[in-house]
Amino acid sequence: MSELSVTQQRALAALTRLPVVARLGETFASGGFSLYVVGGPVRDALLGQGSEDLDFTTNARPDDIERLLRTLNHATWDMGRDFGTIGTLLRDGDKAWQIEVTTHRADAYEPETRKPIVAFGDAIEADLVRRDFTVNAMAVSIVDGTFVDPYRGLDDLADHILRTPTSPDISFSDDPLRMLRAARFATRLLLRPEPDLVRAMAELAPRLEIVSAERIRDEFTKLLLLDAPRVGLDLLVATGVADQFIPELPALRLERDEHHRHKDVYEHSLIVLDQAIALERERHHAPDIASRLAALLHDIGKPKTRRFEPGGKVSFHHHDVVGAKLVRKRLTELRYSKDVVESVSVLVELHLRFHGYGEGVWTDSAVRRYVRDAGPELERLHILTRSDCTTRNQAKADRLRRAYVELEWRIDELAAAEELDATRPDLDGNEIMRILDVGPGPVIGKAYKFLLERRLDRGPVAPDVAEAELREWWAQQD
Repeated sequence: MSELSVTQQRALAALTRLPVVARLGETFASGGFSLYVVGGPVRDALLGQGSEDLDFTTNARPDDIERLLRTLNHATWDMGRDFGTIGTLLRDGDKAWQIEVTTHRADAYEPETRKPIVAFGDAIEADLVRRDFTVNAMAVSIVDGTFVDPYRGLDDLADHILRTPTSPDISFSDDPLRMLRAARFATRLLLRPEPDLVRAMAELAPRLEIVSAERIRDEFTKLLLLDAPRVGLDLLVATGVADQFIPELPALRLERDEHHRHKDVYEHSLIVLDQAIALERERHHAPDIASRLAALLHDIGKPKTRRFEPGGKVSFHHHDVVGAKLVRKRLTELRYSKDVVESVSVLVELHLRFHGYGEGVWTDSAVRRYVRDAGPELERLHILTRSDCTTRNQAKADRLRRAYVELEWRIDELAAAEELDATRPDLDGNEIMRILDVGPGPVIGKAYKFLLERRLDRGPVAPDVAEAELREWWAQQD
C-alpha cells in the first residue's frame, strides 16, 4: 500500500485543522465519539484540490449527533434521521458551512429498489466498504488525524484506476446509479475503469430501470458539464448503460457503407460536443447544459431518416425536424425542465438553417429571419452551428468559418441599426384595429403576420408607409 507523501500529509492535516472541522472534532471527542471526514473532501485533498463540501461519519447515533450539534448551533435539521444523518449550519468568519454528520452505516439493499435496509454500525471500515469507489472510500479522523484507507484508494488514485471497494456486481446491483457515477468519476479524475467493473456495467445495465428519471438526469447532467465528458459518454455507450435511458445516443453509431460515403455520426457528435465546449470557454460562457445537450444530440434524427440513394449516396432528409421531436420526447422523459427541453429542441430544429442559406452573401431579409427564428437561442445557435463543422477538408472548413463570422457581423450591424433582437411589425395590434376599424379576432393575427413579414423583408418603415401597405393588403382580403 502506498504511503502518504509529505504534501498529502500536510493537505489532510490542513483539512482537519479547518476551524469549523476542528470545532466539530472537539465536540464529538468530548462526548466520547469518533468523527471522520470521509469521501470526496479527502480524495480532493490528496489530489491537492479544495472542496466546498464536507461529509462526516461517526459512531454516534442520530440522537447523540443531534445533541452534540445543538451545542454548536441550536438550529438543526433531521430530514435524514432515518438514514442516520443530522445537519446544521456552522459559521467560520464570513463563510457558512452546511454540515451533515451520518452514523456509520452497514446497509443492505432491497433487490427491487435502490432503498437501503438501514443498519447502523460502529466501525469506519464497514462504513467505507459500502461507498461507491475506492477513491471515495477513504477517511481521516478529526479526533486524532488517523488516515483510514482499507480498500487502497490512495493506490488507485496514484495508478489512475477506478474500482469498487466490494465486488462491482454487488455494488452496481445494490445501487445501479453508481454505473453513471463510474462514467463521471472516470472522466473527472482521469481514471481507467478496471475490466471487472466494465464487465459488471455491461451485465447489470438493465438494473438501471429501478432508478428514477430525476436521479439519472442529475448524474447525466453532471457528466455533461465536465470539461471533457467524452470518456464517460464512451463508457456509457460501450457498456450499454446509455441504451437504458438515452438509446438515441448509441443509435448514432450507424453502420458505415463499404465506400465510407457518410460520416460516423456518433463520433461526429462527440467532436461537435468537444468543439462546443471549447467555444463556450472562448466566448466566456459558463458550462451550459442546454448547449451541450444540443451539441451531443443535434443529429439524433439521422438514424430514423437515413436513406440510401441511387449511386450509393446517403441522405438524411428532414433529420432536423425529426430530431427536434425525438429530443423533446427523450428530455421530457428524463424530467429536464421545460426551459431546457424547449431550448434544445429549438436548437436541433434550427441547426441546419445556416447551411440552408449556403455560403453566399446573406440578404438583410435572410439575416432578420435567422435572428427571428432563433429568438433567445441565438447565441447557443451560434455555438452549435460553428461547432457542427468537422470536415477534414481544411479549405472547406475555413470557408464555412469565414461565412459564419461574416453572418455574425451582419447580425451585429443590423441589430445596432434596427434593434434586431426585438423585431416587431411597424404597427401594433391596437393600431391595426384602429386602421381597419375592426375588433379583436383572427384577422388581427393575420394582419400582424403580414406586417411582420414585410418588416423582415425590407426593414423598418415610417408608420404612414406601413399603414398604406396594411390598407392595400386589407383591400385584397375576401
